[in-house]
Amino acid sequence: MTSPRAFATHEVFNQPPALENYNLYTSDRALMETVEREGGGAAQDGLAAFGAKIGTEEVIDLGRQANTYLPVLKSFDRFGHRIDRVEFHPSYHQLMALSVEQGLHGSPWDHLKDGSTPKPGAVVARLAGTYMMTQIEAGHGCPITMTNAAVPALLFQPDLARQWVPRILAREYDQRFIPAKEKKGITFGMGMTEKQGGTDVRANTTTAEPVGKGGPGGEYRITGHKWFFSAPMCDAFLVLAQAPGGISCFLMPRFTPDGEENSIRIQRLKEKVGNRSNASSEVEFQAASGWLIGEEGRGVRNIIEMATYTRLDCAVASAGMMRQAVAQAVHHCSYRTVFQKKLIDQPLMANVLADLALETEAATALSFRVARSFDHAHTDEAEAAYRRIMTPVAKYWVCKRAPNLAYEAMECLGGNGYVEEGIAGRIYREMPVNAIWEGSGNVMCLDVLRALVREPQALDVVVAEFETARGENRAYDGALDALKDAFREPGSLEARSRQIVEVMAKLAAGALILKHSPAYVSSAYCTSRLGRDWGDLYGTLPAGADQCAILERAAPAH
Repeated sequence: MTSPRAFATHEVFNQPPALENYNLYTSDRALMETVEREGGGAAQDGLAAFGAKIGTEEVIDLGRQANTYLPVLKSFDRFGHRIDRVEFHPSYHQLMALSVEQGLHGSPWDHLKDGSTPKPGAVVARLAGTYMMTQIEAGHGCPITMTNAAVPALLFQPDLARQWVPRILAREYDQRFIPAKEKKGITFGMGMTEKQGGTDVRANTTTAEPVGKGGPGGEYRITGHKWFFSAPMCDAFLVLAQAPGGISCFLMPRFTPDGEENSIRIQRLKEKVGNRSNASSEVEFQAASGWLIGEEGRGVRNIIEMATYTRLDCAVASAGMMRQAVAQAVHHCSYRTVFQKKLIDQPLMANVLADLALETEAATALSFRVARSFDHAHTDEAEAAYRRIMTPVAKYWVCKRAPNLAYEAMECLGGNGYVEEGIAGRIYREMPVNAIWEGSGNVMCLDVLRALVREPQALDVVVAEFETARGENRAYDGALDALKDAFREPGSLEARSRQIVEVMAKLAAGALILKHSPAYVSSAYCTSRLGRDWGDLYGTLPAGADQCAILERAAPAH
């Protein structure tokens, strides 16, 4: 009888091991240096412990599971009662628990518990955790981000803040569908977008009628629809609606104070290109109860405070996913042999990988420099000015660069990158959402121009920081001079704003890299990005770039 082994047709070889059981923090030199530089050094030990925890095979696989077994809408129970609930796979809840335990949902606000001063570097430290956790799974980060960003908006209404913020700051994730006052910890979502409005939230038709006198902190009945309503199983939401005094911001809980389910009707879950583990939904409010935050007619100002924080998260999360895409590509090419040579040792592939690594380090440096401005904006006017200008700049540029980088990294993996068993496809699908959510590219560019019109002196603050790197690189100096010239024709600024914002982003990143990164990084970055007409294709680094040193720095394990 022939043995079954005689029919074996192949053995598996020339395949890389899975990138797992590694520390996402200590293996990322650029991130560690950035966190230290931008004021988060006190959190290094905690971040290293977190990087080890989520880099395990088990946690990495939670990300796969959460994107394989998708949320399911349960509109009715088996008896026909309307219940409007979303069921998640257990992996989603495990990821949420990890993020909440780390404080990614609100740790910069811990000082509000006892009225102390904010901890130095708290925003930078939180976002370093976000940067890593996004590499494991990005979709669950939506409610995590919104919960953190809800706090500054709630502070516009102190009585509501006193009631809700302490619940946010708890470090225990509680998935139960019960009133917030009975839970160990809570999460927040938001509802702005309507069918006819999109970016133009002042066109919203959802109405809010006061119960009694209404006014700040008062109860209203809200009726209407929301075309995108992220994370509908959160415990409360910040919602825009038309009150008698104009577009206003409301806190809408899932349960009313008497313990009854609020009249939030989930119509369907959105089928999205990516971000699949997150149950984005379309909803209707049927005279749902909401409480006014601030004054009627000030809703855009109040919700924009929330959006400012979520925009920073968009930039940092995109940079984090860029890091994971590059880590996967470098890891694969370090093991894979083609034509009797490791891929990473082949000149053209090395050029591509090094180019991707430079882009990622620049995105990381820019995003965390903006994060530092959030830590200091309340006590330093220059940092506040930097935050107002550079938040939309970073959000625009990092989120714009991310999708093409993810595609290039996928191509480095060949066919292995294009199948669902790996993470590359999921990262690629995830990338566009951060460019679209919380303001598209055009909106970000227009926000930069509006901020400069309101505060023309803010441009002086930003340019002064760029000037600190003058003389370090000829290409950088030329780009800085060109930027100054660009503002001398105010009549055409809007039409040229994408080019201007792009140069601002590259100069901001370039200044940081010139001052703090190794010379082989700064020289290659400035020469390729600022010293010539650089296109969108990677793998065109100039001769003389030290690709081996760049790749050794970017390797995901040392």
